[in-house]
Amino acid sequence: MSYQVFARKYRPKTFDDVLGQDHVVRTLKNAIEQKRLAHAYLFVGPRGTGKTSTARILAKALNCPNGPMVDFDPENDLCQEIAEGRSLDVLEIDGASNNGVEEVRQLRETVRFAPARGQFKIYYIDEVHMLTNQAFNALLKTLEEPPEHVKFIFATTEPHKILATILSRCQRFDLRPIPADTIASHLQHIAKEEGIALDDSAAWAIAKGADGGMRDAQSMLDQLVAFCGDSIHEENVLDVFGFTSRETVASLVGALLARDTPTALGLVQREADAGRELSQLLGELIGCLRALLIAGLDATTGAEGIPAETWKSLTEAANAYPSERLLSVIDVFAEAEGRMRWATNKRLHLELGLIKSIQALGEVRISDVIKVLAGAADQFQGNGGSPSPERTALPPSEPKAPAPSEATPEPAPVATPVPTPKAEAPSKGALDIDALIDAAPDVAEEPPAPIKTESSKPEPTPEPEKAKEADDDFYKDPLIQKALTMFQATLK
Repeated sequence: MSYQVFARKYRPKTFDDVLGQDHVVRTLKNAIEQKRLAHAYLFVGPRGTGKTSTARILAKALNCPNGPMVDFDPENDLCQEIAEGRSLDVLEIDGASNNGVEEVRQLRETVRFAPARGQFKIYYIDEVHMLTNQAFNALLKTLEEPPEHVKFIFATTEPHKILATILSRCQRFDLRPIPADTIASHLQHIAKEEGIALDDSAAWAIAKGADGGMRDAQSMLDQLVAFCGDSIHEENVLDVFGFTSRETVASLVGALLARDTPTALGLVQREADAGRELSQLLGELIGCLRALLIAGLDATTGAEGIPAETWKSLTEAANAYPSERLLSVIDVFAEAEGRMRWATNKRLHLELGLIKSIQALGEVRISDVIKVLAGAADQFQGNGGSPSPERTALPPSEPKAPAPSEATPEPAPVATPVPTPKAEAPSKGALDIDALIDAAPDVAEEPPAPIKTESSKPEPTPEPEKAKEADDDFYKDPLIQKALTMFQATLK
């Protein structure tokens, strides 16, 4: 017998063999057992998730001896004919090459004939979205009221291209991407059957690279066997397909959270020199950041295949930042991913994304300033003007700058810029909020004089000279002067 690739040799034969699609399998089983069979089914899902295999299994269950039956014998002659695509009662049609009106008219002529051996005449149309609108319209009446012995099964990866009138006449089943751990487990099963030593880390790397498609994972394993022989390690997977190891992704995320720009850029350079696919690296990076963001809300979530000790250190580093900072970093990388899709120099956009994301982690935002000032004001009001020993602080990751001098600068006229004391500028453009709070006790000791008003009389309009004096009093307020000093601002 000629050699068969793993994707064909290990194709599911029964409902129990279908992996990762329990919701579809359960519904079809119940429909068969309860004799609630529809006349048209539509299977939707990404490539390699089991659309054609599920359609063939359904055809076997309908046309098997003494059927319809859920627990049929896949080795039966009828089932073997359906599996090999040579059954006269199960016609598999390629929608890409038979998408015209003439092909649909021929199909309408053949539906009148009774099945040869089974109970039903089944038409399976793959990539049904490739049919033209005229072909869809020619199929409408037959699809809505087919003969009792006819069943239609459609499969597509792009359901939005199918006419709504067709969709409304079918029972739709959405097949989901298969989880990576399920794919890795099945690859280990295939390796055991074939006598291949497959490392767990290698199986996980293949499963992540397959991106939810079982057929892609089986094809990759087949290629690795041809390359490596009977022993496959993670390094082989990375070298053949250009994937990035989990340790590299964890190291890059760790450097990002530590705001270590040279280390992060060095890791990108190393991966680029090794011929790794940088788009795949960015996708892994975004996935790890997403997992860290969710882990901050639910500690029971998965670790994206990263070792436990490394994952623990990453979660501790991520907890030092508020969730909105991680969200902003993911947004930066999402923009970089969109630019990398069409760019020739992918490394440039990845490096720019890393630099911007590190800056986003270290920057002080206006919301942080408002929170600190609002907290300080609440403390003064709650303590009768005396400062509280507790203070509202920025996230612990913010850089600290030396406190400026406690001396208050001389007040200046409105049109003259306020002199700024010579103090060391905060690093990375951050604002020294702690120093501003430290200055608050001086402000509380010298509160501004209250303005006396008479409630019985409306407040008179101040004369220009008095208004100017009031403005001068406002600008001479110690708190205003201290804020101008700390923010290095001027009044105009």
